[in-house]
Amino acid sequence: MKGTLSQVRSYDPAVQLLMVNQFTINLGFYMLMPYLAAHLSGTLGLAGWIVGLVLGVRNFSQQGMFVVGGALADRFGHKPLIVAGCVLRTVGFAALGFVDSLPALLAASAATGLAGALFNPAVRAYLAAGAGERRVEAFALFNVFYQAGILLGPLVGMVLTGVDFRVTCLTAAGIFAVLSVVQIRALPSRDREDGGARRDEGRESLLVQWRGILANRPFLLFAAAMTGSYVLTFQVYLSLPLEVRRLGGDGEFGTAAVAVLFAVSGLSTVLGQTRVTAWCKARYEPGQALVRGLAVMGAAFVPLLVPALLPVPDAGPGRWLSAALPPTLAALLLAVGTMIAYPFEMDTIVRLSGDRLVATHYGLYNTVCGIGITVENLLTGAALDAARQAGLPALPWLALTALGLGCAASVHGLYRGGRLAAPAPEPLTVRSA
Repeated sequence: MKGTLSQVRSYDPAVQLLMVNQFTINLGFYMLMPYLAAHLSGTLGLAGWIVGLVLGVRNFSQQGMFVVGGALADRFGHKPLIVAGCVLRTVGFAALGFVDSLPALLAASAATGLAGALFNPAVRAYLAAGAGERRVEAFALFNVFYQAGILLGPLVGMVLTGVDFRVTCLTAAGIFAVLSVVQIRALPSRDREDGGARRDEGRESLLVQWRGILANRPFLLFAAAMTGSYVLTFQVYLSLPLEVRRLGGDGEFGTAAVAVLFAVSGLSTVLGQTRVTAWCKARYEPGQALVRGLAVMGAAFVPLLVPALLPVPDAGPGRWLSAALPPTLAALLLAVGTMIAYPFEMDTIVRLSGDRLVATHYGLYNTVCGIGITVENLLTGAALDAARQAGLPALPWLALTALGLGCAASVHGLYRGGRLAAPAPEPLTVRSA
């Protein structure tokens, strides 16, 4: 960890601040969101479909509006959108603890999602610009802070929610309020550094900008090819916990085993991300690293075939091992695959953008992947139910493995075809007066 902090200090202060910001953003978010459903259904006594609606509105408002947030960041600057997102999430999180009517809950939930859509593309575009040629290493460090926030947030939230859910909401809102002030006072605006490019981009309408990005075929193909990787990593929250509870039950063992899944996923990234990135960068080109990361993510589901195909003991240590060990190994391999791919993925988006309208590219990329996650997770959940009813528990794991290998093959095809390289610069045109 000491080496990681030394690497962080080697960057510009603004880049350092963005990394710490991301840790704090995830700390505040994950101390509240895992406990929101229990508050809605338990404390407020809302029906299950209403709980799903409130949570779905948050996800939709974030994923669906990423492209708008990115476009606004390119038009008005990264800093204003980061500040606006932090302020909006402050309001949304505070409201979630004190409102109980459905319209108010939906508005608060939508506000928290929209906040993420405002600051996420802006943060990544700012980080890419600030890191310059060291983007890959910067995104590796960024992922360390990102995962550390996910790891610590639920633990803090568990303690605060044990007192009162409103305390959790106010604490999370307070974190984002402090972040808002810090951004205003300490985060430099990049408009002065990017002046000419920003002004040129600002003259274009959003429609013209989006039309240009939608004509960027290599970027769109890359986004589509990478969508499956997000479906795979999301299984740490979906199919892996379900598999643990299917074999180990819903008691204390099942709860502890699920907690181990999350701990393994987060800790492995915090401890190993920078080493994995340095090792890969020394040996592979970005496209090669992406292919290998996706292949590892696909292979992560192979261990789950063991309890699916072989007899599982009815009780005792054998059943506990069958319930806990394969999913934990799968979570570890997913984390390793993500560690390999993520920094090169973020860097590839910048290269495919031609270093122009970077936030908009990040926003559209996240929207495409978000739609893919929603659709494919519905299919995954349905496949899990159908496979078990048909007596074919191995089928979902085979399908997820095939998805990972298919994504790897798609990215390999783009790499071999030269479609992951930066686009050629546009020819200069002379405008008559």
